[in-house]
Amino acid sequence: MAQIAFYTDDLPQSRMTRALAAQALQRAAEARGHQLRVLQSSTAADLSGADTLLWASDSAPPAHSGTVMRTSPAELIADAAGVLDRAGLGNTGAVNTSGTTVQTVSAPVTPTSVSAAPATPAPAAATVSSTGPSVVGVTSCPTGIAHTFMAAEGLEGGAKALGRTVKIETQGSVGAGNALSAEEIAGADVVIIAADTNVDLSRFAGKRVYQTGTKPAIRDGQAVVQRALDEAPVYGAATGGDFVAQAAAAKAAKNEAAAGQGLGGEIYKHLMTGVSHMLPLVVAGGLLIALAFAFGGISAEGPFAQALMTIGGGTGAFGLFVPVLAGYIAYSIADRPGLAPGLVGGMMAVSTGSGFLGGIVAGFLAGYIVKWLNNGIRLPRTLEGLKPTLLLPLLGTMFTGLLMIFVLGGPMASALTAATNWLNSLGNTSASVLGAVIGAMMAFDMGGPINKAAYTFSTGLIDSKVYGPIAAAMAAGMTPPLALFFATLIFKNRFTPDEQEAGKAAGVLGISFITEGAIPFAARDPLRVIPSLMAGSAVAGAISMAAGCLLRAPHGGIFVLAIPGAVTNLPMYIVAILAGTLVSTVMLGLLKKPLERNERIVAQEESVATPSHE
Repeated sequence: MAQIAFYTDDLPQSRMTRALAAQALQRAAEARGHQLRVLQSSTAADLSGADTLLWASDSAPPAHSGTVMRTSPAELIADAAGVLDRAGLGNTGAVNTSGTTVQTVSAPVTPTSVSAAPATPAPAAATVSSTGPSVVGVTSCPTGIAHTFMAAEGLEGGAKALGRTVKIETQGSVGAGNALSAEEIAGADVVIIAADTNVDLSRFAGKRVYQTGTKPAIRDGQAVVQRALDEAPVYGAATGGDFVAQAAAAKAAKNEAAAGQGLGGEIYKHLMTGVSHMLPLVVAGGLLIALAFAFGGISAEGPFAQALMTIGGGTGAFGLFVPVLAGYIAYSIADRPGLAPGLVGGMMAVSTGSGFLGGIVAGFLAGYIVKWLNNGIRLPRTLEGLKPTLLLPLLGTMFTGLLMIFVLGGPMASALTAATNWLNSLGNTSASVLGAVIGAMMAFDMGGPINKAAYTFSTGLIDSKVYGPIAAAMAAGMTPPLALFFATLIFKNRFTPDEQEAGKAAGVLGISFITEGAIPFAARDPLRVIPSLMAGSAVAGAISMAAGCLLRAPHGGIFVLAIPGAVTNLPMYIVAILAGTLVSTVMLGLLKKPLERNERIVAQEESVATPSHE
């Protein structure tokens, strides 16, 4: 067992990346039976007892008698296991039954303190039985940021509480982290998929696979692990080895495992898979168009401005986002055979003028047509290979394209035109009401179905050059974590020390338009926190829409505001965000009760007993 020390710069704008990198490194170290310490300072850090120093900073590492390896937070998030392997820290060959000890070492501030005493390892959080069944899993959410890693943490904690060894792969926004090897999958007794997007299950054929969403894993990871051990069916057992048939069986198993979601939950998951693949194109296209206007005026004049408009506009990124939305909705429903029909259906939606509404319809149409064809076509075993490579893409593309051109394209185009004209004709009062509704929806469940419905509606309208709703959605999505940041500073007697510390991170997430930063507070006190946040978000959305604020990119938070042309009526947009934050902050102070003296004492003792490992 090796002692590993890890350091990266602790800057406010990179704190979340730092935490995710440390978390990925923790899991990779645990799987190999090593101990990890996270250092807080780069000056004269206490490295006594450390065999290897992983240095993720632009500054020069301190002198160290052991191995020193330079890396980066992004590299660790993407492949922490690979970093350890390159550092010569492969599997020790034994299970680390005590779990990884992660220490936060506060190094002395001055170089004269180098001789500080070695840090004492913290006691293990849980004892994992080496004889218990092995649990592996995958977590994924549409944005690949907060819910992905929160669900992984919930599953890890739940498995360890049940005495199981565990490893969870996170499919985040920067790629797969803590990736599962073929040997680990083969040795596992159960596989847990906690995802709100489609996850490729082909590598888990023949294993017991339990599927659910990220929220159950976040709320009660132990219960999810226990259900998986008790109920998980064998994936692909009822098929004859055909990939498409196995995919169909996996879809059926997913719907059965997602208890209580039903048809609505299935539709939501497919839609979110499409949205998560569409977003990068909308973000890139919107910002490139804004830059084209900044460099070339409202007509984007000049070679450079025209080039930016070509790259980001209808012949570039924006021209692809509806087909990609449709393609990955179909992929989520019917797996790989549904991708080509979905992409072509999305192109037909663009050509018929039905926009993102037509793209959504085309995606579901293509997916379910291919799924129906796969279930209905029966071929001799020797010809089964023709289905996924020839028959399903051909027939699915033909049927989807014909239906979009001759049946659905026209009516969907008319519906989109009517909606666009109505939105463009709204007066200040009507616009403020719509903005308030969008804002309240953004804060109601913060990443859940209602939040995503408002965000998807607003994002899709960008294709029709309607930029008001997405401006309201982003302003409303920024205010909840920002309000909690200010509330924990102003009304300290209403929050525990842990919540006050979490408020700082919520502020960073708020300016980045990551509404999930408010979830821990809402979960602890939903009846007071959620109404407060909804009120402020409704105010932000109403002011944004009434003032005619327009936003050409659907994400980026405060960092987008500095790009010329990205926001129309920027002063009032800032006013909207500040006003919404103020309303929520004041309401939190009014509705949340001050903690009793004994509650504060208990919270302080718990905070000291379980220090943060940020």
